[in-house]
Amino acid sequence: MLHGRTIESIEKISLEIGASHYLISGNGAAVYDIQNKEIIYSRFLSKAQVLKIAEECEQNSIHYNVYTDKEIIAQNLRYNILYYHNENLKRPEDKRTYINIVPDMLSYLKNLDNNNFLKVTICDENIDVFNGIIKKIRSLDKFDVLDVEYMSKKKIRRGTEDFFVEYYYTEITDVNVNKWTAIEFLMNKLNITPKEVVAIGDNFNDREMIENSGLGIVMGNSNPFMKIMGDLIVTDNNSDGVCEAIEKFVLN
Repeated sequence: MLHGRTIESIEKISLEIGASHYLISGNGAAVYDIQNKEIIYSRFLSKAQVLKIAEECEQNSIHYNVYTDKEIIAQNLRYNILYYHNENLKRPEDKRTYINIVPDMLSYLKNLDNNNFLKVTICDENIDVFNGIIKKIRSLDKFDVLDVEYMSKKKIRRGTEDFFVEYYYTEITDVNVNKWTAIEFLMNKLNITPKEVVAIGDNFNDREMIENSGLGIVMGNSNPFMKIMGDLIVTDNNSDGVCEAIEKFVLN
């Protein structure tokens, strides 16, 4: 199983669906052996890198979150964190994504002992502000910054009503971190060829694996850029698109 979330969060989902061998976390920053409870591949951001990004965001009043292998660190419930929080409300406490809301992000990060930093995410509703901070961060250090052209749009249900949260979003990782690089590690370990890989994705951080897999499947709610590059399109995430893909192209 492969996801952008923390190892701890994905492991809970993996065990729930019976995927008990390996998982890929942080969009390719780490590969985790579920049975042996160990990280077998990693390309973490250093603490110095994370602090550089955090300081730049603080100086420019930009919303950011930091993902470690165990938690998502945030200052408030906004943007993608609001979506995760809403998902948590539907799940038992022991199966929730751990979101750690802290009053002072920079101080918390400076004193944090855990150095397994998967990624930093940045969100803003204004495209000019968003592009400005991305340009600054690209000049700070050797990072991989996810290229973004479209707004992210998340549907959140509250009671009987749906509302949408829209924002520009990017992810900052160590260099050469993406889902396909991590898949390649597992392919070599398990003696699997690219033609044997089926990838299902919906966003820019899925691009490399959709392009390189033997079969790249794109969700119906994906942005137009992703739909062009996929081999096949299934229904959206609210209509069991992943289930459709697995039943049609994996189980059969």
